[in-house]
Amino acid sequence: MAYSTVAPLDKPSIARRAVLAAAALAFMPSLASAQEPSVLSPPAQRGLVFVRTHCAQCHSIDKITASPLKDAPPLRTLHLRYPIESLEESLAEGIITGHPSMPQFRLDPGQIADVIAYLKSLER
Repeated sequence: MAYSTVAPLDKPSIARRAVLAAAALAFMPSLASAQEPSVLSPPAQRGLVFVRTHCAQCHSIDKITASPLKDAPPLRTLHLRYPIESLEESLAEGIITGHPSMPQFRLDPGQIADVIAYLKSLER
């Protein structure tokens, strides 16, 4: 009966692999943070839920994608047009000037704070 032989482990090879593995593990957290969205505060998380439910049909609600409706600006660009805090009054009274097919929204104070927190998170 023939037995296969296993080459003895090369100690420099083991050390080299250990160094490479340690380097890879050290580098992985930075890769993960570059790919994953930043952690949102609780108000910003609630704001994300609101905009995902009420705005994402027309607007891009993230930092990358295009808006599904061409005339609807990505929410990430709103801070380039307006100070985000200035939207509080419009959200409370009802936005009527958005893109042509935008429905009118009137938010309560808690929803306004949450949406503003989410919009501010898009600025980072």
